[in-house]
Amino acid sequence: MKKRLKKRVTRQGGQKGFSLIELMIVMVILGLIASFVGPNLFKKLGMAKQKTAKTQIEMLMATLDAYRLDIGHYPSQQAGLDALVVNPGEEKWDGPYLTKALPNDPWGNPYIYQFPGENGEVDIYSYGADNQSGGDKENEDVSSWQ
Repeated sequence: MKKRLKKRVTRQGGQKGFSLIELMIVMVILGLIASFVGPNLFKKLGMAKQKTAKTQIEMLMATLDAYRLDIGHYPSQQAGLDALVVNPGEEKWDGPYLTKALPNDPWGNPYIYQFPGENGEVDIYSYGADNQSGGDKENEDVSSWQ
């Protein structure tokens, strides 16, 4: 009987698995890796938002050109970019010129439209992540003339 009992203990104790210490070591290693990789990913995210804003502004400028070809002039300052989606009362309007709603910038703010523009016939810009003029990196302004 003692031999049988001994075999059971050996069989149960011989099961494979991870101890709590081994799991803690793995968690610490994963935490260290994340602390090195995480900041680099957030830098990339900020730059991706800048590129997205630049691409959206270029798309809005192309859409404004289509509007201008139909109407003969850019939307007024009062009509703004909404004229690409809703007819501002123009007889030759052949829109909507955007298939979806007017996008906000990647930080959730509306793009700023200026007609007549200071840097071109029209200006479209975003103030970046800080929503204030100037700044660098993620806070840098994104505009149609840069």
